[in-house]
Amino acid sequence: ILAPAHAEKRAEILALLERAYWMEMETVMSYVANAAALDGIRAEEIAEALDTDVDEELGHARKFAGRIKELYGTPPGSLAFTAEQTELQPPEDATDVVTVIRGVIAAEAGAIEHYNRIIEATDGVDWATQDMVIDILRDEEGHLRQFERYLREFE
Repeated sequence: ILAPAHAEKRAEILALLERAYWMEMETVMSYVANAAALDGIRAEEIAEALDTDVDEELGHARKFAGRIKELYGTPPGSLAFTAEQTELQPPEDATDVVTVIRGVIAAEAGAIEHYNRIIEATDGVDWATQDMVIDILRDEEGHLRQFERYLREFE
């Protein structure tokens, strides 16, 4: 993938990795905000889970930034950021845990969908990126299942 002959494919992969990087960075912001905003006894476990996931999501963003650099790209700075996670904004009612849980599920499902796209795009041409994204995908699937279980309990 580093050869000049693969420049076009590398550019495609870089664009996918940059979107993944921003998805993770936005998730970090949203999880921090929601964990801080939630109130109530029922919210404590969700806030703690979000706080725990922040470190993992930030680690994913760092991996994406590192891989972007390895592929001759430049990790984007904050001026290139555009927010997309409308479903993960802190609710007006700080005790509305279900809205936060649903937002997390939506964000994780979106990440899983995008990471599967990267895995397909890298198949046979960029094994290192594919391997990294498969590991990250496993984490995201775990997060999704965790919050699906929370949703069942709260509903």
